[in-house]
Amino acid sequence: MPRLPNRQPVLKPQDFYLLLALAASRDQGTTYPELAAFTGLAMSEVHGALKRAEVARLLFFEAKRPRILLPAFKEFLFHGARYAFPAAHGSMVAGVPTAHAAAPLNAHISPSADPTPVWPSIDGSVRGMAFVPLYPAAPAAALRSPALYEYLALFDALRAGNARERALAQQMLEDRL
Repeated sequence: MPRLPNRQPVLKPQDFYLLLALAASRDQGTTYPELAAFTGLAMSEVHGALKRAEVARLLFFEAKRPRILLPAFKEFLFHGARYAFPAAHGSMVAGVPTAHAAAPLNAHISPSADPTPVWPSIDGSVRGMAFVPLYPAAPAAALRSPALYEYLALFDALRAGNARERALAQQMLEDRL
């Protein structure tokens, strides 16, 4: 009997990164070139990511522009994404603060004796524990867009934070969406 190829679609980290960027952009940049420039992804990556997100029913196209399906996106964001894209840590590096060490959570969470979680980056000014970003282009894009930075940092708090940090991050994301 011939073997069937596995055609099961799978979301990649850049797909979810692009969805967070779409949420942060508030429909300001929704053409493929605008999304590529905003996120630092290649045009082909933007196209593939949007198509995989559409198959996963996390977005749809309206007048050829991508629109997030908020109920499905929120469900995946709050209940599944941290398992699909688990947090990975590294050694001490210079980088960009994330999770509870970045805005807006840093205003609500007191610093602890633990090292600050940072995305490794030559543009970073803080020394802390390496926190692998959702996608390699995320730190540079976050530094260009404060809204995207907040979404990515809040998602990192959902991925790796304690119960209080996750609850605060969820509430703040809920308010933004």
